[in-house]
Order: sequence, then C-alpha cells, then structure tokens
Amino acid sequence: MNEDVPDWIKPEQANEQPDSTEVFQGTPATGVQSQQQIYVQAGGPMMMAPQTNAVAALVLSILGVVMCSVCTAVPGLILANGALAITRQHPGHPDEGLAKAAQIVAWIAIGIFALFMLIWGGSAILGLLLVGANW
Repeated sequence: MNEDVPDWIKPEQANEQPDSTEVFQGTPATGVQSQQQIYVQAGGPMMMAPQTNAVAALVLSILGVVMCSVCTAVPGLILANGALAITRQHPGHPDEGLAKAAQIVAWIAIGIFALFMLIWGGSAILGLLLVGANW
C-alpha cells in the first residue's frame, strides 16, 4: 500500500532535522524551531467607536447638582440620552458608563430641584395663609 503513494505525500522521517543556519554573525544558531501559530481575529481590524458627548453630559449634570440646578441638568440629561443611544448601537462602547452616570446625576439634580420647589412653594402658601388669617 505504501508503494502506491507518491514520494511527495509520504511524511518526512522524524529523525531528520534541518541544518542550523546562522542568520547574523554573533547570534546563536538554532536547530529545529517550533512552529508559531498566528491568531487572526474575525472581522478584520478593530473598529473605532464613534465619539459621544458623554463627558460634556456628565460635567453639565454635576454642575446641575452643585450650583446651576435645572439650567444645566436638563441639557446634561439630553446629551446623556443621545450618548446612550450611540453606545447602545455599539456594544462595548467605552463611553457607556459615563453616559449612564451622566443620566443618573442629571435625574438626581432635577429631583433635588423639584424637592426644593415643593418646599419653597409649600412655605409660600403657608405664609400666605398665615398672613391672610391675621387680617
């Protein structure tokens, strides 16, 4: 059966080792080199993620909590929602966490503003009732 197989198909003898060659002077000569596998990622080169306004949204949202209230919290929320829409289209987008944080901080700022407005409005109504009772 082995005689029907051409020579070029027969496996080489395991005892045969290639001669070592010196590539550059001064480098050690090597005998048999192990084969290296090269891994190629499917899908080609890595895609760049599109830019978002997640950082600007987070800055505006934090400003809304600290000093500017809804004047910057609402634009921060709008920018955060836009950034989240982009990050949902690209799974693993690096700005996803920033956009979500900006959205949460903006809602907290809007909630604090609404709470202060309820307290201020309630005290104004209470004050008017008390002044009206004294007349």
